Amino acid sequence: MGQSSLNTTRLHVRYSETDQMGTFYNSRVLEWFECGRTELMRQLGVSYRQMESRGAMLPMIESHVEYLGRAVYDDELELTTTVSMSGKARVRFEIQIVNITTDQPLARGYTVHAITAPDGRPIRPPQWVTDAINGP
Repeated sequence: MGQSSLNTTRLHVRYSETDQMGTFYNSRVLEWFECGRTELMRQLGVSYRQMESRGAMLPMIESHVEYLGRAVYDDELELTTTVSMSGKARVRFEIQIVNITTDQPLARGYTVHAITAPDGRPIRPPQWVTDAINGP
């Protein structure tokens, strides 16, 4: 991976992301993972919008989450995301989330995405995608 294949993003837990127990609702982690992926790809110069307009889609085909701590409304979170090619036509994003407010790990995991044409058919990764992910 190139030097630019790591991104750190910060966000705050919104009230709508909490549950009756006062902590974040478990499915929100996958949404936060998406924030990390989106910002990393944008940083690499290939936003999702650009990828899709050039005919490359990244549907998620696998995800894994380990829940390590709690976060409540307005806690600040830091997401650290890395990316790598995973096989011939897959991309893997590794994500770690730390609750900066409490200085405790919150969650970690990964998502795997196929590279497909708009019709869902798997395709070889375009060179511009692999260049962005692997660096020059």
